[in-house]
Formats: sequence, C-alpha cells, structure tokens
Amino acid sequence: MQFNVRPYVCGALGRIDTAILGKLTTAGPRVRPALQTAEAALFSSTPLPPYHRAGDAYAFAWGERRPAAAADWITVAETYETPGLIGDDNRVALHAGALGLVDVYYVRQGEAVYFSSLIQPLLSLVPITIDWSAWASIIQVTFPLGEATPYTEVKRLPGASAVVFEHGRLATERRLPRWLRTEPYEAWTSPEEIVELLHQVYADYEGRKLLVPVSGGYDSRLLASVAKARGADVESWTTSPDDGTDTDIAFAKAITKELGIPHRVITQDAAGYPQDAAEVARRLEYLTPHHAWYAPFAKEVHGAGRILIDGLAGGPLLKNFMVSGAALEARTQAERSAAVLGSLSLGAPSLPFLSKSAAEWIEESVREQFAAATSMLHGHRAELPLSVLHTRTVRGIARSAVNLVGPEASFAAPFIHPDFFDAALSVGVARKDKGRFYREVLHAANPRVAALPSTNVVKQPLQRVPLRSTAGPARVYGHRMLETVADRVPGLLSEELHEVIAGGPDELTRFNGWNDRFWVRGLVLFGLWLSDFENDLADLAPPFS
Repeated sequence: MQFNVRPYVCGALGRIDTAILGKLTTAGPRVRPALQTAEAALFSSTPLPPYHRAGDAYAFAWGERRPAAAADWITVAETYETPGLIGDDNRVALHAGALGLVDVYYVRQGEAVYFSSLIQPLLSLVPITIDWSAWASIIQVTFPLGEATPYTEVKRLPGASAVVFEHGRLATERRLPRWLRTEPYEAWTSPEEIVELLHQVYADYEGRKLLVPVSGGYDSRLLASVAKARGADVESWTTSPDDGTDTDIAFAKAITKELGIPHRVITQDAAGYPQDAAEVARRLEYLTPHHAWYAPFAKEVHGAGRILIDGLAGGPLLKNFMVSGAALEARTQAERSAAVLGSLSLGAPSLPFLSKSAAEWIEESVREQFAAATSMLHGHRAELPLSVLHTRTVRGIARSAVNLVGPEASFAAPFIHPDFFDAALSVGVARKDKGRFYREVLHAANPRVAALPSTNVVKQPLQRVPLRSTAGPARVYGHRMLETVADRVPGLLSEELHEVIAGGPDELTRFNGWNDRFWVRGLVLFGLWLSDFENDLADLAPPFS
C-alpha cells in the first residue's frame, strides 16, 4: 500500500505516554511529525500542513477534500467528509467524517487515546483478542457495525463522533450530522434539478482527468452522462463483478458507445483469484468479504493518472436500494428495523452453514448491534435509506474506493457532496419506489442512455460465464481456509458443513448459488484471519456453546 494521495496518519491525545507513542510510530508505515504538543501528537507519512493555524490553535485534516477554513469539528466533518485533529491550549478533538468513510481506529490506555489510519499498528500496543460480536456481523451482514473491529481492544471512531481531551479528561462526543439535525422534508425537487446539482458538483473537478467506471446500473451511467455533457476529459473502464453473467460488461459497452466515451474492459484471471482474495482481505484488514473481484481493476486505476468518480451512495439516496416492501409497509419501529436488517443480512444457504447455537447467538448479537448503530435514525423521515447508508455503504461498500483505489489514487463521490446529498435525501421514499424517480433523473440527464438496458431492471443473464470465485483455484484456497475454521472453532459450523469440508475442495462446487457464495466468502475470510493470527490468538472460546 502506497500513501500517494491520502497520507497514513497516527498519533495520540490526552496524557500521552511517549514510550507508547514511540512504539506506535514505528509499528506502521514510516512517518514524520506534523504536530507535537503536551496533549496532542500527529504523525503523517507525507507532509501534512494544517489547514488552519493561529497562535496556539491548529486544525489538520487528512481526507480526500481539504477544508477551506477553520470551523467546529462537526461542520468540517459533514462538509468535507474528512477526519481530522482540531485543538488549542484548552481542548483537543480527534474527529471522524460525518459518515466515517475514511477510517480512524484507536485504543485507549489510561487517560490517553492512541490513533491510526490502520488497525495493524495499534495491535502492537494491546493484546490481540477476538471480538466475536464483530465477526458475527461480518459473517451475517458482511461488515462490522458501530465501533467494532475484529479485535476487542481496537475500536473504530464512528461517523459524526470525536474523542475529546479537555480539562484533563477524555470524553467521547457524538453529534447529529446535518441531515439528522434538520430533517429534509419533501421539497418536490425535480429530476432536472437533481441533474443540475450534479453538474454543479462536477465543477469541483474542472480540468481534472476523470475515470468513470461504467457498469450496467443506474449510478455509473448517470455520472458518465453528466461528465460527458460537461465536456470533461473522461474515460470509462469496466470489469467483471464475478456474478456469473458479465451482463455489466455488455451493457457498459452500449452505454459508453452511445456517449462516445473511450471504454476499456479490465480482464480477470481465475488462477489469480486466491491471491486477489487474500490481498484484498489483508488490505481491508479483514473487515469485509467484499471486493476480491475489484482487485485487478483497482491496481490499474493506481497508474491511470485520473481521478476515479465513484457512485457511492447513489442506490440508497436515489432508488431505495435494499429497502424492501416490508420495510416500507412496517407499522412499528421494531418491524421497520427487522425488515431493513433482513434486507442487509445474507439469505438462507442451501444447507445450514452454522451450528444451531452459533446461528442463534449471531442472529441475536447482530440484531442488538444493528439497533444500536441505527438508533439515532429511528423516526426520521428518511430512516430507511439512511439505515443502509450508515451501515452497509459506509462499512462495506465504500471500502473499494476508500481503501483499494485509495490511498494510491484519488477518488470522488459526487453523490455525498452536501448539496446533492441533501436534495436527494429530501425526495420521499414513495417517489423513489422501484427506481421510478431514478429513471426520471436518468432521462433528464440523457434520454438515449436512460433507454438502454440496465442491470437494475434486467435480471435474466444474457449469458453464463464461469465464476472466478468458484473455479478450481478458488475452491482449493477456500477449502484450506474452511479447514482452518473447522479445526480452530469447530462449534461455529454445522455438522452438514463439517461433512462438506471433509469431502475436499471439489465438494464446494455445490455452493454456486448467490447466498451460498457469500456465506462461503465470509467464513473463508474468518479462516484467513485465524491463519494469519495463529500465533497471536490465545483464546478463541466462542460465546456460544
């Protein structure tokens, strides 16, 4: 990992132990000091000048967008979606972005907090112990919830929160971000106004060379249509999502041809899947089984010399992505939360993967974690899309742009720009139902492109293609990781899955269905983590019998 456009940072605040801080600064990538005071320290892999400095006051940020002026931490967090360190003689605040897209991890020791962009350096400061609740969530919904990481001693600073040192004491501050403080009531924003707002957001990238990855869906064709309409220097690339159809590639070719955008298909090799899967898992620090298919694409982006335009959050904001009919029709908060969590959770596999006791404990643990992670959204007019955005989008889907494209290359997420975000969120969920409003937006942007087939509508594959993730090399790799799980934590798996594992790698050919594949990927990720930390994990006793 090369920190080319976004630096690696680490540091501390509070009653700092210089020996512990020294250990942290030498445990990760090479860093240099950006700030050193009695109560705050910040180190960076590249020069990191403050965006504000006046007397004893200072303000640093290390996200994709640099703040223009000093402000309170929540304003900086929600305007620029950046983490940062803000302080003076009386108070120091380490804050996340309002959504928390760029990671800030920390451990607390005494009256000091030690933080890092990466989890791994922090593990040099604490015992390595498994957080079973985090793994419950990773297995069931494919990402952790709340502050959780795979390690009990290491926490992630959630969006719209800060660790503050003031009057000699540490405290955690949690603020409501802009879209929760002021509920965005229906303003009857038109599709044409949405497109115009996107044009205004693109003005921030004027003169930059752009790369818009076009798939067969709505988000990428909208972003490509507006970029082309603005006369931007834009290219488009597409790769296989490893879904067994490659419909995205076929549809992307039609979209880019209509727009007149140069198009390139990034190929993938089944033999390279095990290496890609392991590299992505380690780079994402074992937080999600997603994105192995994205690895060859991301590596090419690193050398493209273009800013990647990512459709992050388009689905939740514009078309009720993962908001089910049951969620829309729910009459109580409990029914609504259960319906959203049901949409986010993996579907039932073809045979039980987990033991009965493990499945029951994991289900209850994830339910409690999800309720806590989304409690501030309850009763909000846009609770349903925000529940998806604050959990799956931030902790799972965003990792491809934030941690695979970045920090080597720049990315932009136009849909989370404050002006666009607020306008899109104000559109009621009823108008967005079944993608109706999004289709109107696409038509306003480019009617000819809007009329082309989309994977959001066409569900039948144009053709069947072999899956990399279930080919021979993947089966051998996956089986080895599943054997590790079966050996180290046998009580996690069902008897049926133990029998499959005992049958050898080719027994995994039965797991070709959508749900089965994601269950396998989650457990394979767990197996890789167990293998990589084999000599560090003393106690793996699970909380289920």
